Formats: sequence, C-alpha cells, structure tokens
Amino acid sequence: MKQKGTLLNTQLIKDLTIEEIGDDHVPGSYETPLRSDAFEMSDEVKMQLIENHFREIMTIMGMDLNDDSLKGTPKRVAKMFIKEVFSGLNPENRPKIKLFDNKFKYNEMLVEKDITFYSYCEHHFVPIIGKAHVAYISSGKVIGLSKINRIVQYYSKRPQVQERLTVQIANDLKETLETEDVAVIMDASHLCVASRGVSDTSSRTVTAHYSGKFKLEAVKAEFLNHTKQV
Repeated sequence: MKQKGTLLNTQLIKDLTIEEIGDDHVPGSYETPLRSDAFEMSDEVKMQLIENHFREIMTIMGMDLNDDSLKGTPKRVAKMFIKEVFSGLNPENRPKIKLFDNKFKYNEMLVEKDITFYSYCEHHFVPIIGKAHVAYISSGKVIGLSKINRIVQYYSKRPQVQERLTVQIANDLKETLETEDVAVIMDASHLCVASRGVSDTSSRTVTAHYSGKFKLEAVKAEFLNHTKQV
C-alpha cells in the first residue's frame, strides 16, 4: 500500500512545473525509471553520443576544448558514465551470485557493515557518498560475503534517490537468499545538499528497510547495536 501511495503522489505532481517543484524531494516508484528501449543501443554508441553532447555542453559554457587539459574531457566523461558510475543501469552488469547450502547451520544474523558506496542523486547528478549496513538470517542458503558488497555497489551505480536504493538492495537480497529476513541501513551525505542549494555540509540522510524477523523489536535492536545506530 505504501508503494501505491508513493506512485499516486508522483501522479499528482506530474502537472507541476520544474520551477514549482524546485529542490523539493519528488517521490517515485521503487523501480529505476528506464525506457523500454534503454539497452537497444550499444555501450560504444552511447559513449560516442554522450561524448558529442558533453563537448557541446562544455562549448556552451565557454570552455576552450583546444586546451590540452580539456580536450579529452568529453571522452572521459562518456566512458565514466557508461562503464563506471552508471554501470548499474544495465542488468547485464548485475553480479553473478551463487548460493551455497548453510552447512554450518548458522541460524543467527549475519551482518556486513560499513560498506562504502558512491551513488549519484538523480535530481542534480552529483554524488551521494555513504555507508551501508546489511544483515540477513539464513533460511538454508548463504552467499559469499563479497557478493553483499557487490549487490550494494550494483544498485548504487545508477542515478538514485536513497530511499529507492535502500529498497532495491533489500529486495534483491530477499530474492537471492530466498528469505524475508533482511535488513538494510544506509547513512549518506548528499552533495546536492552540501555543495549547492542550502550548502549544509554537516547533515546526513539515514534510510532503513526491515523485513521478516527484523521487524521484531529484539532482532532489530540487536542489528542496530551491531551497526552502532542506537
């Protein structure tokens, strides 16, 4: 129901102009907004087009692209967008994950904390930098520890809002691990807040997702204690 409400709110603000919305946070769905033809074009073609367009943007701003320091910038930005900071848009880049039987019969929570992530605010395309804390309780299957980090990185490498990023990581882990017992906390600084607009360099944003046993107060409290969020 909450997701439907969020989608309804999005529908209601569609008639507002960008000027009316301003810097307000605009809610959206938990799926990354992508066109149906998002991956019909090859990465190479995308990079060439981005390079051309970014060169035009720099020219409009008055930059001298004949300067040795600047002439390679459009190409570097294009490669960075497609191959690095937004590579999580392409489902082919999702980490390959293998499940293992929980042979140790470890039935307590497993916590992977302080996972550094870098994402980009989809409203201004400036960085979101923070730490993720992830936990799950095995239902009989486990994954390699590094795969938790890779799932966090995969969804981070998209234009994002932190709420969506938190839920996407949690939903992927629930599906992958075949368990509802998953918790995710994300604590981040948003450069759209720190480097522009209100220019607040000290505030941070915390989002969380708890499901299954992590909705129980005792289990949630244990997780928060492990992550030092109490």
